[in-house]
Amino acid sequence: MMKKRKTFGQLLREKRLARGHGLRAFARLVDVSPTYLSQVEQDNVDPPTAERVKRMAELLGENVDEWTALAGRLTEDLPEIIHEQSTAVPDLLRAVRGLTAEQLRELRERAERMKKEER
Repeated sequence: MMKKRKTFGQLLREKRLARGHGLRAFARLVDVSPTYLSQVEQDNVDPPTAERVKRMAELLGENVDEWTALAGRLTEDLPEIIHEQSTAVPDLLRAVRGLTAEQLRELRERAERMKKEER
């Protein structure tokens, strides 16, 4: 049986409590109301903006890219990258879909070497 993935709200609450942050104090740190934060944690509203998700991840010592993806957001650099290569980047993403994490790491390393060789 497949394990159900936690929602952004569930993971946020779990990690916030594990780090000992109270709801009100954490809400202040990320500049949202405690009511809104509670609603996010209960999955009653959409996750916050990418910038706030980034702040939350940083405060909780979590991976910003993972949390941004779980929240259904894009980090601020990605829309520009996609726009610069408006057909090539989506084509690349479709082509790599289904590769393992190890295969993706290897592909990224090759791309980094290709960029260095061009310099």
